[in-house]
Amino acid sequence: MKKIIATLFLAIINGANAQVIIGGPTGSTNINTSVLLDFATGQNKGIILPYVRTIPTAPTEGTILLDASTPLTSRVKYYAGAVKGWVDLSGQNANLNSSTVLANFATEQPASITELANSKAIIGATSSSADGVLVLESTTKAMILPIVADVQNILSPSPGMMVYVNKAGAKRLAVYNGAKWSFWKP
Repeated sequence: MKKIIATLFLAIINGANAQVIIGGPTGSTNINTSVLLDFATGQNKGIILPYVRTIPTAPTEGTILLDASTPLTSRVKYYAGAVKGWVDLSGQNANLNSSTVLANFATEQPASITELANSKAIIGATSSSADGVLVLESTTKAMILPIVADVQNILSPSPGMMVYVNKAGAKRLAVYNGAKWSFWKP
């Protein structure tokens, strides 16, 4: 009897779908079985990409980050694979030398702390071979970016912020490199 109950319980858990919503009880879409990660609506906030001082040499395809390896020419980039390499999403440089965010980043990391290579948060699976801070591991589900009506509504954007602008006639991806917003139409 215990084996039957355990088998039924595992079958139910295996068939369950989960949608993680950050920032509130309701996300930008109704409960959707094709969504792994969603954000609360009406928050005028974005997701902040990791800042890196050294560009990874063999990143996982789809990696998105703020390249601060040269603070005078910082840009948001994504890795499109070995053939295309790193693709610039900013289209313009930002001088992050004077950025308090990056200055704090540099001073807050004690030299005695080392990063564990396999430390990461994984959503959608119990493990992943992909490197990253946040790994969304699914072949059938995706993340919905934080949605804003206008980037002007974000009072103090942080370098590396990314949002989706849902504005009549101007729906697009927006990334902030620390100096200016750049926009990408679908």
